Amino acid sequence: MSAPAAGTAEERAAFARIQAGLPDQFRGIFPNRAAPRTVVVLPSLSLDQDVLSRVTGMHHYEERMLGMLMLLRLPRTRLVYLTSEPLSETIVDYYLHLLQGVPAAHARQRLTLLSCFDGSSRSLTEKILERPRLIARLRNAIGDPATAHIAAYTVSGLERTLAVRLCAPIYGCDPDLQALGSKSGGRRLMREAGVRVPDGVEDLAGADEIAAALAVLKRRNPGLRRAVVKLNEGFSGEGNATFDFRGAPDASALGPWIRTRLPDLAFEARGMTWEAYEAKVRQMGAIVEAFIEGGPKRSPSVQFRIDPLGEVEFISTHDQVLGGPTGQVYLGCHFPADDGYRLAIQAEGAKVARALAGRGVLGRFSVDFVSVREADGWRNHAIEINLRKGGTTHPFLMLQFLTGGAYDPATGLFHTPTGQPRFYFASDNLEADRYRGLTPADLVDISVLNELHYDGTSHEGVVFHLIGALSEFGKLGVVCVGSTPERAESFYRRTVDILNREGSPG
Repeated sequence: MSAPAAGTAEERAAFARIQAGLPDQFRGIFPNRAAPRTVVVLPSLSLDQDVLSRVTGMHHYEERMLGMLMLLRLPRTRLVYLTSEPLSETIVDYYLHLLQGVPAAHARQRLTLLSCFDGSSRSLTEKILERPRLIARLRNAIGDPATAHIAAYTVSGLERTLAVRLCAPIYGCDPDLQALGSKSGGRRLMREAGVRVPDGVEDLAGADEIAAALAVLKRRNPGLRRAVVKLNEGFSGEGNATFDFRGAPDASALGPWIRTRLPDLAFEARGMTWEAYEAKVRQMGAIVEAFIEGGPKRSPSVQFRIDPLGEVEFISTHDQVLGGPTGQVYLGCHFPADDGYRLAIQAEGAKVARALAGRGVLGRFSVDFVSVREADGWRNHAIEINLRKGGTTHPFLMLQFLTGGAYDPATGLFHTPTGQPRFYFASDNLEADRYRGLTPADLVDISVLNELHYDGTSHEGVVFHLIGALSEFGKLGVVCVGSTPERAESFYRRTVDILNREGSPG
């Protein structure tokens, strides 16, 4: 029997039937360490490919979910990892040797690596769907779909189509609900949940509407210095642009003045032009919102998971490290967020989580904030919902998998099984020209010689990711775990110092 056509009502109905089996898996298989299961890791960045193309080494970001190989510590778990291009065995070996108590050979027998052998700038899932023989091999690797699920980076219509072809559920949000995580939908839901958001306007379809909305914000707040324009489906800050109101005329001439200055927006995405950005606005819509001024200012986020039974689980908080022209592009994070506001943003985020659960959302997501220190404490503004895994997902998963510890929502801290707190500093953007030419084998050699590794006895140390981007782009990711925030950052500084010394001076 052939699969229903992509995007049809028949496919949606088939997807709903498949997803209905996930609660039984969650009750019967997930809690049982020895239960046979298959996890299909689908690290497809099924997002706007034009914006993605402006991120250095983006096709290697499929490696960020390699921490999921730690699931092979479960003795009867099989894992299938999909990529656009083949993974280096050196990289796979690096992760397998992080497993504690499981021989690497035993884990490797339960790991299937499947590749499209296609480095083109399209999403991984799109490439898989074009290859029926690869899908057949994937079905064979899955075995019984009743004991399998797909762990996807994000869930779009493409991932829904693949799930239906495989008859395997996805532990992630139904793509029909993804509008709740758009910039417009997220602002509406957060307001409805009673969470403070910056002044703004949603559902803008073109340049004239953006200009009119910016004028509305300025008239409502004559002292407003800057505003942010955000693409509805933007991510990691790459779809943001900042408008500067300096030199603005009085209200009567404000609209035309703004319209003529839209091409001068300060774009966060590298190489973005007004013409390309305007086309994106027409394609996906946009919002404008007031730029939160003041200082000190932080950009924390809080992570949750809604399980297949509809229960909300508190996952973590982070302070994000941001860069770009106006500090809106995600570079890395500290765990946990500052104790001055981490429980406050967790409480506010929980309101959003419960609202999303009530609408049927499933899987991991985050709520991002801007927090400003004022005379009476921190003032937190929720700015967006990300209904997918993100830059804060893989570092926390590595901490959880490596230590076997747990997050305590009452304190916002993470403790090892012996009760010791652990902290980390993580980055996806450890990047320098002098790192170019270093191969995965070189990195392993440098790591071993300089003891840049994670120590399973002390539960401290360094774990690398994005290793495949190192030689071509001079780019690398790192998670540095320490018993204090200071030790975590010291591991990071030492890592940078060693790589700078070992890398070619060019």
